[in-house]
Amino acid sequence: MDHQPAEITIKACILGIILSMVLAGANAYLGLFAGMTVSASIPAAVISMGILSLFRNSNILENNIVQTAASAGESLAAGVIFTIPALLLIGYWQDFNYVEIAKIAAIGGVIGVLFTVPLRRALILEAKLLFPEGIATAEVLKTGEASRIAKKDGGPTAVGAADGIKLLSIAGITGAIMKLAQQGFALWGSAIEGIRSFGGSIFGIGCDLSPALLSVGYIVGRNIAILVFAGGALSWLIAIPIYSSIFGWEGEVHSAAWDIWNTKIRYLGVGAMVVGGIWSLIKLAKPLINGIRSSITTYSKLGDNTEIPRAEQDFPIKYVFIALLALLVPVYFLYLDVIQSTGLAVLLSIIMLIFGFLFSAVASYMAGIVGSSNNPISGVTIATILFSSLLLLALLGTGSSEGAAGAILIGAVVCCAAAIGGDNLQDLKTGHLVGATPWKQQVMQIIGTLSAAAVLGLVLDILHTAYTIGSADFPAPQATLMKSVAEGVFSGGLPWEMVQAGAIIGIIIIILDVIQEKRGASFRLPVLAVAVGIYLPIELSTPIFLGGMIAHFTQSSKQETDNKGLLFASGLITGEALMGIMVALPIFLTGDKSWWPTISSPHWIGVIPFIGIIIWFYKISKK
Repeated sequence: MDHQPAEITIKACILGIILSMVLAGANAYLGLFAGMTVSASIPAAVISMGILSLFRNSNILENNIVQTAASAGESLAAGVIFTIPALLLIGYWQDFNYVEIAKIAAIGGVIGVLFTVPLRRALILEAKLLFPEGIATAEVLKTGEASRIAKKDGGPTAVGAADGIKLLSIAGITGAIMKLAQQGFALWGSAIEGIRSFGGSIFGIGCDLSPALLSVGYIVGRNIAILVFAGGALSWLIAIPIYSSIFGWEGEVHSAAWDIWNTKIRYLGVGAMVVGGIWSLIKLAKPLINGIRSSITTYSKLGDNTEIPRAEQDFPIKYVFIALLALLVPVYFLYLDVIQSTGLAVLLSIIMLIFGFLFSAVASYMAGIVGSSNNPISGVTIATILFSSLLLLALLGTGSSEGAAGAILIGAVVCCAAAIGGDNLQDLKTGHLVGATPWKQQVMQIIGTLSAAAVLGLVLDILHTAYTIGSADFPAPQATLMKSVAEGVFSGGLPWEMVQAGAIIGIIIIILDVIQEKRGASFRLPVLAVAVGIYLPIELSTPIFLGGMIAHFTQSSKQETDNKGLLFASGLITGEALMGIMVALPIFLTGDKSWWPTISSPHWIGVIPFIGIIIWFYKISKK
């Protein structure tokens, strides 16, 4: 039997729980502000290495356990903020219910962890998917371990955790200062934009002055960043001009443009996302079925008496099924509280379980292909909510006030499960490469999930009090979209002609992507990236595009994942997000939205430091 290294230690558990909570809060802020979230596995690994290096006995497997718990927390945040705020936006909740949020997040997250247990063998060992971010995290951990051993032996050390923490800290302070100046003291506006009319057509363009959005573009890379911007350009430079020219507009041009986008054009994104979610299921059905079948066959052959190597020991599959059945009970009561019908609550629980597994599998497979930051969580969630809404409409009728809330709750649990699924498979890939014990990682994934679930309700409450979720300053694009779809189905107000047009756009993009795939082209056209751009405000898409260009021009002759640039990007995101929460905290405690003093300055002055950060970002990434 192989030696059992220290993995789940007290210090690793405490650090993992703290990082899970902190990164969950940061990712919640980013998602509500920008409509996109990113993986935090690498910064979590670097922070872990820096802190655990202060202890005499620490090792690579402890650091891996910490980043496993931390990344489970930040991925759960995506599932929560994409869906749960919609319950408040439709008026089902008057304020955020802390206990209900913790319950929904914990149930969905743990279900996602359990679903990934059989998928680990299917996708990592059988299908041998790459999981690029998992490989990158493993390389960071190995570099830190080599540095630790060299230092211990008195030899020269590689660029290790200390340098990484320094770079993260500098970037974090920079992002925090920018956020404090803009949001706290109102030194400058959050964005610059220009909306004009020419010959009866309205055109618009803009750019948010957020370093975090630059970083999102850098992390997702050139391809995705271009497609997100292309979606925004499709909305603001093509669709809105055409619509305003044909149907006309009234009032001030700025208000008219946003009204057209909000009530009509962004639903093109809904249609494209539904098509993208369905296409993901179709494309991945065969490899997933084959992989899961192989996984189950392997488990049955192993038997109870076969000694399994430590590095291949998953959480026992029979306990996975028992746990899933047990979790159906709180899910049932969750839906019963909304629908007030025993039969319907049972039906919704079964639907949730089916969709939860299917989309956890899709998210896990996609993480293996393109990484968890590029996962189609939005697409599968919107498809789930649309299907659930139509089903509940058929059963309850248009007069039901609970139907939209029930559909969103199904989507919330599924979204949490899918978000956890993709990120956790990435962590299990990292563990596979560094020799970790799978079942211990799976235990830490549950711990990280429950830790994040415990704080996300409070984070939502703080942010809503300060910024008003769904407002122009804090648009919560994903949750607003989920609300619009669920509510639109039951009220009859969903602009189906736009949804259908968006579906056609999605089909055209899929055809073009298939052509690119057959040509072996490096530039691909994943439909969900364009769909995200269509329903994101244009000023959010522009800095994402700029960040993607920084990645393109600094990584052309290097590996796709550059650690310095990635750490700098992660620091900017974390610093800005945490300062956003800190700015909101005194407003939450006092109830006074004018708590921060305003310093008057030209609205455009923020362009200067923003350009400075772009140049600095480029130089850091180029080194």
